[in-house]
Amino acid sequence: MSTDAIVLLREDHKQIRKLFREFEKAGSDAHATKSRIVDKIIEALTVHTYLENEVMYPEVRELVPEVEDDILESYEEHHVADVLVMELSTMKPEDERFTAKVTVLIENVDHHIGEEEDEWFPKVREHLGRKQLQDIGARMLELREKAPTTPAAPKALKKALDALTA
Repeated sequence: MSTDAIVLLREDHKQIRKLFREFEKAGSDAHATKSRIVDKIIEALTVHTYLENEVMYPEVRELVPEVEDDILESYEEHHVADVLVMELSTMKPEDERFTAKVTVLIENVDHHIGEEEDEWFPKVREHLGRKQLQDIGARMLELREKAPTTPAAPKALKKALDALTA
């Protein structure tokens, strides 16, 4: 298995988008299915954004100044996703705005993933060598074991509060 940071993040993106498509295919009355899928989406996004915020973004921001604006925008996109995830974690699929909120989350995260993969991942790969990306990826894999899996976890709450005060 590769430890290349970009490869690892693309794998996460693929899994997250797969969950999005599952949600979109679920019928409007498939409450149990939607609940299960949203729980998985919340966990995947919580872990993924934690790894990006704690490892990938700070290191790349320092090593590749050309993408600083992209990274600052990504922090804000994560903040929006964090707020939606936090709200969804307290809702039930039967709630009137549940599906609409998930739809907004999907649209925002799809846009964010597209920007990362199409715009700044190529710039990062161009500026960093394979060894640097593998080192960053190894740190991400190590941190993944300790990453929060719910927005209510202390590390996730700290991340959300840091975003509010930044």
